[in-house]
Amino acid sequence: MQSNLVEFPLAFAMGECDHSGVIKATNYQAAEQQFTELLATDNLDQKLEKEPSLRNEFEHALSVAISAAYQNASGDDAAHHFLQRILYRINRLNLFWYDDLRHYTNERSLYLHQVRNQIEAAWQEWELDQIDVVGLQQLDVKQALIERAAEDLDPPLSPESRYLREQMSQAGYQHLLAIGSFDGLVEGSRLSRILGGAANKVQCTLVRVLLEEYGNGRFSRKHSTFFAQMLNEFGMNTEPEAYFDLVPWQILACANHNFLMTECKRHYLRYAGGLTYFEVAGPAAYRNYLTAAQRLELSDAAMGYWELHIREDERHGRWMLDDVALPLADMYPNHAWEIVLGYDQEKIMSDRAAKAVVEAIRQVEKTAS
Repeated sequence: MQSNLVEFPLAFAMGECDHSGVIKATNYQAAEQQFTELLATDNLDQKLEKEPSLRNEFEHALSVAISAAYQNASGDDAAHHFLQRILYRINRLNLFWYDDLRHYTNERSLYLHQVRNQIEAAWQEWELDQIDVVGLQQLDVKQALIERAAEDLDPPLSPESRYLREQMSQAGYQHLLAIGSFDGLVEGSRLSRILGGAANKVQCTLVRVLLEEYGNGRFSRKHSTFFAQMLNEFGMNTEPEAYFDLVPWQILACANHNFLMTECKRHYLRYAGGLTYFEVAGPAAYRNYLTAAQRLELSDAAMGYWELHIREDERHGRWMLDDVALPLADMYPNHAWEIVLGYDQEKIMSDRAAKAVVEAIRQVEKTAS
């Protein structure tokens, strides 16, 4: 079986000055290709110990990209995209994709662990610099969460929301589905990574959320099945990650952030806060997509996933606030501000991703016209 990651031509490049001031090109595409070859190498750590030159081109690009993305005031989209793709390629090994077992040969590789940590350290510092962490530590946490949830449950329409509702074409809608399939076809998978441990009411609420995401164990009712039906209506590919190369780095960053939050239990409170925002705010976003589909007079199957999510996420949002976030604030009073940090960070990253998706849709529609 082939890997689920479908490849499309890429052309990431940026300029870097050498000591003489001459601009040299860093080819992110070639560097990522080298990395994918390393991923498939048997006994990767031992191989690199004997032949360290195998990683030279990739590590050079990695160093350049980290500087360009996180140490440059203006940032560099190509660098962000390269780094988030690399990080995702590593993180996805935490899930099983029902593909060739050899794809998991290096899932415990110390080298991959080192690369992941190198990217995450620079990236997370950059993300946190955009938040007033000290201010969050002074909040009345429970009141802050209640107020945020009330505001985000039915927010005023943003320019991006209005565009989707009022102007997006069918071609744009299909592009929305292609990008959305990146998460929609594997939804709930990362939540499963954080459910173990001591039993309590918070844990049981999270299990209830997961079970509903998985259709209570019935594949025909699993949320991803409804997303696949939308894709089928347009004759689109329903394989997970089929449209990986269409996914903006801002979407990849949301996925990678969730991997980090679920894999590091020290970030449990941040994860709970982030999931609370995701479930509270979800229906408002899905109403935008549903309204667009109705305006375009699409079939019920072409919009069924949104209708399902509006109903269920309204319930999940209440569960997450009342039965997860607020109880955790009582359980961890000295660290409860981290729940708000997770909530705010998820909102910032989601808003950034939404703008990137609308920009991608606009570009597709401009090309089509």
